[in-house]
Amino acid sequence: MSSPAAPPPEASIRDALAPGLLGLYATDRFKLSTGRCQDCLAPQQALWYFNDDMIAVAKADAAGYAPRLRAQEDVQAWLIDGKGRPSGQPPSLLWIGSPHVAEGRLQAGGQLSRAGNAAPLAVTLTPRLSSNRAYMDDSSVAFFADGEIKARGALRDEHFVIRTLWPKRYAINAAAASQPLARGETIESLVRAEHGGAQANFAVRTLWRRDGGAQPMALAGKPVLGFILNGAQGDDDESYGGHFAVATGRFGGAGEWDDWLVNNFYSLASVSEKGIIAATLPMDAYMGDLNSGQSWYRPSYMLVAVLKDARAPALYQEAISRVFSHFYRQDFHYRHASTNCAGINVETLRTLGWQIPRLGGEAPLKAAMALPYMALKDVSLASGQSAYDYLKTERTELLPFVAFNTIGEDLLRRLTSGAARSGLEAQLADDLEALLFVRLPQYPSSRAFGSDPVLSLREYQQRAPANRADWKIVPVAPRAFPATFKDPAAPRERRPASARATWVWGGVAVTALAAGGWIVTRRRKTASRRLQPSARR
Repeated sequence: MSSPAAPPPEASIRDALAPGLLGLYATDRFKLSTGRCQDCLAPQQALWYFNDDMIAVAKADAAGYAPRLRAQEDVQAWLIDGKGRPSGQPPSLLWIGSPHVAEGRLQAGGQLSRAGNAAPLAVTLTPRLSSNRAYMDDSSVAFFADGEIKARGALRDEHFVIRTLWPKRYAINAAAASQPLARGETIESLVRAEHGGAQANFAVRTLWRRDGGAQPMALAGKPVLGFILNGAQGDDDESYGGHFAVATGRFGGAGEWDDWLVNNFYSLASVSEKGIIAATLPMDAYMGDLNSGQSWYRPSYMLVAVLKDARAPALYQEAISRVFSHFYRQDFHYRHASTNCAGINVETLRTLGWQIPRLGGEAPLKAAMALPYMALKDVSLASGQSAYDYLKTERTELLPFVAFNTIGEDLLRRLTSGAARSGLEAQLADDLEALLFVRLPQYPSSRAFGSDPVLSLREYQQRAPANRADWKIVPVAPRAFPATFKDPAAPRERRPASARATWVWGGVAVTALAAGGWIVTRRRKTASRRLQPSARR
């Protein structure tokens, strides 16, 4: 497919792949297309999810995958083959969504004022999805009118259709003097401040600097590995756990970070009410898409590892790109209780050699009893298995807030103290120059403000209505994966722990039934003998 027509030459409007970076990669390594591309390097299964949407696909030398291996086995084999070093291969597919980028000041009258002598540009908004319960309103316009904005969208008939909005005042041009956590302060307390800070100001704090200097440290061009925690929504009782993602990229010349790449895992089995599709995509699209952007419906937080070398984020990006190929092929499935946004990313980081501390399941002993109890209570084996997995799953791979906390603490304590061992964690320990904590408020709109996410299943139960029927949720339609896309030679997906527990309980039930039947039979025989006439008269 050919690229969209080039925009006018004004500096404030440019092609989505104008010279620059997408994450760690030069934009000229990609071409714009849609999922209907016939000559793209991405797997056909991945392209299918973006049939009529704008994507950027690698022109050559894209990160591949081993179709006969499971995802993490693939990453492990690739890591060994490459001797633990990245090879510079970009992702095969990025979800861009828009052909053009515009910059300027958003005006209440539906115009975008631009730099220099360029005339104001009329703007309209991409339509709200019918399933999306809230949208941009006058409070949103006031928020973005407070400074320069960057918008992704499409130039059509002398007006610009805005799809994403990003406040350019969020640029981070320097790391301030280190302000370590004080006594009584934790990463958890930073996240929980002001009930999660949905209506607070954008803020950046330097938690650690290698040089310990009191002067600002320039960030332009520095590579980063970023860990993103999105909070709880204010209008969805299924969202209290929040969301987790990992970003890679470099700071721009003026401290920009809107073009970092975010690796965002969501369920592919349903059609999101906000139009979210699991993908690697630019930060400004991840946060600011008018329908699917995280900042439109909850506050967010980020830990940014500022590095002197790009090897660690490049290694992660190439590894997670392989995982995405397996995910799109449905070699494994997104499971909220065992293989979710936190679990997929944390497992990959561990495969790369970062020994992120394990905390164990929240209640592994209760899990064993929860399976039969919930199965009987709800008359649903799936309900019992889900309860088992939630209570049994390693907490850093289950709850986004736990993953975020544990990664942050490990960076601050172990990796900066010289205790790192090998692999990715050794690279991070050697290259880490600063660790930043970034707080991003929720964009104001017609949506209720969100809050901080939960840190435990018990906290989730305390927040959610006791009666499940009272929960505020948005029903979503299933997304049917074409049977022709399933590779019959792909390895069988590993079953969740609850599958094994079900077999155990099944064995117990069969044994109990057999024992019960034997006892009943014995009693009947005994009773029968007692009722027979005596041989002696």
